[in-house]
Amino acid sequence: MTTPASRKFSKAEPPPSESKSFTAYPAPGESATSRAPYMRNRWIPGTDGVIVVVLTALCAFTRLYQIGRRAIVSWDESHFGKFGAFYVRRQWFHDVHPPLAKALIALSEVLAGHNGTFEFKGPYPDYVNYKFMRQFTAMFGIGLVPLAYVACHQLNMSRRACVLAACFVLLDNALCVMSRFILLDESLLFFTAATLCSVAGLQNARHQAFSRTWWRWLLLTGASLGLVASCKWVGFLTIALVGLYTIGELFTMYIECVAVRTVARHFMARVLCLIAIPFLIYAACFKMHFMVLNRSGSGDARMPPAFQASLKGSPLGKQPFTVMYDSQLTLRSMHAGSGILHSHAHRFPEGSGQQQITCYGHKDSNNEWIIARPRGVGFNNTADPPVPVRHGDVVNLMHQQTKAVLHAHRAFAAPVTAGAYEVTAYGRLGWKDRNNDWRVEIVREQSRIVNSELHAITTQFNLRHVPTGCLLSAEAVRLPSWGFGQTEVTCSRQNASGAATSLWVVEKHVNSRVPKTDMRKLVKRSFVEDFVELNLAMARSNNALVPDRDKHNHLESDAWSWPFLVYPMRLLGSWKEGDIKYYEVGNPLLWWSSALCCLLFPLQLLFHFARKQRGVPAQWAPGEELHYWNGAKLLWGGWALHYLPFFLFGRVLYLHHYLPSLYFALLLLAFEIDYFCRHVLRGRLQNVVLALWAVGALAVFCWFAPLTFGYSGAIEELKYRKWLPTWNIYEDRHVM
Repeated sequence: MTTPASRKFSKAEPPPSESKSFTAYPAPGESATSRAPYMRNRWIPGTDGVIVVVLTALCAFTRLYQIGRRAIVSWDESHFGKFGAFYVRRQWFHDVHPPLAKALIALSEVLAGHNGTFEFKGPYPDYVNYKFMRQFTAMFGIGLVPLAYVACHQLNMSRRACVLAACFVLLDNALCVMSRFILLDESLLFFTAATLCSVAGLQNARHQAFSRTWWRWLLLTGASLGLVASCKWVGFLTIALVGLYTIGELFTMYIECVAVRTVARHFMARVLCLIAIPFLIYAACFKMHFMVLNRSGSGDARMPPAFQASLKGSPLGKQPFTVMYDSQLTLRSMHAGSGILHSHAHRFPEGSGQQQITCYGHKDSNNEWIIARPRGVGFNNTADPPVPVRHGDVVNLMHQQTKAVLHAHRAFAAPVTAGAYEVTAYGRLGWKDRNNDWRVEIVREQSRIVNSELHAITTQFNLRHVPTGCLLSAEAVRLPSWGFGQTEVTCSRQNASGAATSLWVVEKHVNSRVPKTDMRKLVKRSFVEDFVELNLAMARSNNALVPDRDKHNHLESDAWSWPFLVYPMRLLGSWKEGDIKYYEVGNPLLWWSSALCCLLFPLQLLFHFARKQRGVPAQWAPGEELHYWNGAKLLWGGWALHYLPFFLFGRVLYLHHYLPSLYFALLLLAFEIDYFCRHVLRGRLQNVVLALWAVGALAVFCWFAPLTFGYSGAIEELKYRKWLPTWNIYEDRHVM
């Protein structure tokens, strides 16, 4: 008789230390299909396929029913429809969101035969097939239901629970009403749902690592991540979910002593599919954006002068190259977000009280300056040949509109930035005031013509104040309301000559005595430069969308109120009888119960952990515990990561920002109901509970359906639809 210490292991039976492997993956040398961590659902085309078709058809009815009833541009259609028209006209525009969702709207306009001339204001004209455009967008909303079913199937929920989860998505009024207009949110939701479905499929195929099925789900996950991030930056929250899920898997492999080579293979596969592929898709969408929008448009001023000059029809495309004295100029700061050197007749309320100098982000006549020689140095600007401005020249800059001269002095500090001098517009050309003198110091030249002369667009230079030696600077610091929120301009003693805050470029040069040059042949731009600059411009615009707490806006709401539907939103400003009215109110039964489910889940997790620590016998079937927590953490994590970060955001928030979180919450609710039925109820009672949930969701959906599909009667006729005193269905406490 052998003791455990003296027991010999055969080749067919490895010692325990060698047989230990990551529970979701086969041990080295083991068949990829030899065992699964738990019983998996099987897709039965004759059953699951029919269910998906029926659910999709029902969803199509709710999303498309009377979709063209209101033949007037509604809510944010005025923005996103117009952006699609810009694509059709190929005119450059600026927006805070990545391009994919807007490009899809543009595709719908092209397919609808729109020529891009409608500006999406007021009633739709006869030549604009707005119904087709709305139907195209609604397709993404319709796709949420089959994706919900497939995702729940991959999470190994019972078939009846999969149907219930799909019905929850089908019967939510907020998801329905948002899919009926030309908006970005439905494509965002669709690709979010596609990512969840792909991750669930990947999780379900973990025991088949590196098989064809496993690679397919991993590639689909990466593609979905790239697409969701290319719709809105909120999609990066989906990337965070998948990233944390991946880190958790790799960490589990490590602590379970999986072979280093196997872990390295998993790591490289995820780097390729979950980082490289999403980035390539994201970058490709911007490449498409640059290729299509090759004409000058309303968003030119948000981009650097060199990019503007490359656009067809841009006023910067053809202009005199070498800057001459007595030319009219606009000067742009090279510091991202600062803008163009600007002045106006308003004065500083403190300090010198002289005329304000700022930077302004939009094209304006108050951005125009005349560059001139200082006092006592003159020439006949009509008879003498034009004289170029060179490195080291001392110049004066006169504001074209007010005739005041760019001025700085030691006597007064800058109004906001500590340690810098105030910059004003003061005096007139010819005055004997050395505080008006600035020395041109060329720092770098970006064209192939390198000499000591100042050039439009391609020359970056400093303006050094002659008496004090400080540099004209703009650091994207906003002035108070007396400065109209524009950028402060100072004379800094601390900036280095090469710092972006003190670098300037001549954006526009006007001089009738100097021939114009095709700047597109001289400027050098790369896709990487444009890609980075546009993303930075989007970030600046996004950060500027801050709420005004002193002024009520009936559309805005705070993140804390979303799960409880405290402040539903009117999608139209006019709420009179005869107007077709839409109200973004979710299905209260689903919103409140899913919110409660999400809030209680951490307590449920803590309860199970405490029971496990106390050694209380679990009621799990073999492998069921792993199955449950894998699915629950994915769904609850999706809700938390798509919701909680909004408490940190300083930008304006709206109820529809909660919809991605809601999608995860609805699936988690169905997941928990399924878990409850399996472990607490028996027999037909399980079906009764599931049916009651479905019927209840249907009843509440129908109750609020008039406001989802559009209601034209007197709103007072919809009695008892106001379930909370904060709902503004009948009357608004604030002036709209």
